[in-house]
Amino acid sequence: MLGARAVAQLCALGQMGLGVLYPPACLHCGADVAQHGLLCAACFAHVRVVVAPFCKACAVPQVSAAMLGVNDLCPACERHPPVWGQARAAFVYESVARELILKLKYADQTENTSFLAQQMVRIGQDIVCGDALVVPVPVHRWRLFRRRYNQAALLAHSVAKLGGLHCLPDALVRVRSTVPLASFSRQARRDEVAQAMSVRRTRAHRVRGRDIVLVDDLLTTGATATACTNALLQAGARSVSLLVAGVVPARPEVDIDQPG
Repeated sequence: MLGARAVAQLCALGQMGLGVLYPPACLHCGADVAQHGLLCAACFAHVRVVVAPFCKACAVPQVSAAMLGVNDLCPACERHPPVWGQARAAFVYESVARELILKLKYADQTENTSFLAQQMVRIGQDIVCGDALVVPVPVHRWRLFRRRYNQAALLAHSVAKLGGLHCLPDALVRVRSTVPLASFSRQARRDEVAQAMSVRRTRAHRVRGRDIVLVDDLLTTGATATACTNALLQAGARSVSLLVAGVVPARPEVDIDQPG
C-alpha cells in the first residue's frame, strides 16, 4: 500500500505529464501561461476588475468615492434599495470578462469556473465568511437538461470550496420556465420572474436562520436575484448577499445577452 508521500509524488509526476501533453494556455486567447486556469498578461490587461469604490448594494464601480452615500450606496440604490443586503462582483461585464462568462454559460468552457470563482472570493471575502451558506441561482429543469449543467452551481461550488463554506446547490428551484429576457424592460423582467423561484420544501430547514450567499454569473437589472432573495427571506433566511462574476457597467432600461 502506497504511503501519503508516494501518492503525492505520483500526483506530481502526473501533473508534470499533463503539462507536457497539454501546456498551460490562456483561458481567452490560448497563449502560453505559467499554469492552467489563468489569463495571459495581455488578456488580463483588458479585464476591468472591480475594486473600491463600488456600490455595496449593486456592485457597480463608481468613478469616485464621493459618488457614494453614507452607507456606501450609489444614488440609484439609495433611492430604491434592492431586497438583498449586499452585492459583490468580480468584474465589469465587458471585453475579456464578458467572453469568459459567456463561454462558461453557453460554450461548455467549464474550465473558466475556477478563475472566475477565485476573483469572486477576492472581492467577496467580507461576505464569504463565517457560517454563510452558498446557494446558486437555479435554472429550470428543461434548460438544465439541454445545457447539461448550471453555470451558477459550478461557480457556487468553487466559491464555497475556496471560502471553506457549505454549498446547498438545490436550495432554490425554478418552479416554472421563463422566456428569454434579453429584450425585456426592467419591469417586464421583474414581472416575468417574480413567481418563478421557490425554496425547495425539503431544504427550507437548511435555509432558515442562515446568512445566504446567493451566487450567479451576472447581475444586470437584478430581476432574477430579487426573485431568489424574496424566496429565501420568505423561507426564513437571516440575510442574503449577492455574489456574481460580472456586473453590467451601467443599468440601462434594456440589457443585452443575459437575463440576470
